[in-house]
Amino acid sequence: MEKPFAFTTKEFNAVRQKIRSLTGINLADSKDNMVYSRLSRRLRALNLTTFQAYLNYLDNHQDETEHFINSLTTNLTSFFREAHHFEQLAEYLHSHPGPLRIWCTASSSGEEPYSIAMTCAEARGSLATNVKIYASDIDSRMLERAKAGIYPIDQVEKLSLARRKRFFHRGTGSNAGKARVVAELRNSIHFFQQNLLAPQYSVDPGLDIVFCRNVMIYFDKPTQEIIVNRIVKLLKPNGWYVAGHSENFNHLTAIMRARGKTIYQVNEKPI
Repeated sequence: MEKPFAFTTKEFNAVRQKIRSLTGINLADSKDNMVYSRLSRRLRALNLTTFQAYLNYLDNHQDETEHFINSLTTNLTSFFREAHHFEQLAEYLHSHPGPLRIWCTASSSGEEPYSIAMTCAEARGSLATNVKIYASDIDSRMLERAKAGIYPIDQVEKLSLARRKRFFHRGTGSNAGKARVVAELRNSIHFFQQNLLAPQYSVDPGLDIVFCRNVMIYFDKPTQEIIVNRIVKLLKPNGWYVAGHSENFNHLTAIMRARGKTIYQVNEKPI
């Protein structure tokens, strides 16, 4: 089937360079079809006929930058994904009963921070806990979905009955087929937009745990180290950095050490 828009290697590389400069994300050579599919929607929305026209528009209209970033960021998530991390989190919560601060750096549509919040509620025995949860993402559309906390019922039904009854309301009428996170859980999370490539983060130091899972795979090694170092500076000594299943930071022994499956503990003093 013939594509309605021409898309040259030069244009693809220009897109790759632009998204890298804005976010640090490295798009692989194999992502040309993904880029074409997602940005074609922007061409149609703007009544543009070529990718070069879109690139020119992007350079001259700052408000398009957010649409561009939103189009090209990947959001793959589910409740309690990589379940061992939440089991470890529950153990941490039981052994640290005092106030805690946790940052989820890539909240996507909210499943990860809500899984953190559910774990905290279960460990503390109440929806009102002494744990402050921060959740950020670069994609503004995903943040709005996360704040709303509304999910297809089949996604929620993968959870245990106890969790569904305690943490969700089933939709009725026009909302049939959906479920919404209870207000107490939604209100326990502070959502905000954050580009991890930005020189400053909108989170104060003194964090106990940071979830930064399956994010670094989109950056090259030098950028990974820059971001990890910035995050570690926000963590308390012995704080946890929780990585994704395909991420490995065993080489960063000067700042943190492995303490479990893709969980790292910040050194008390830099080596």
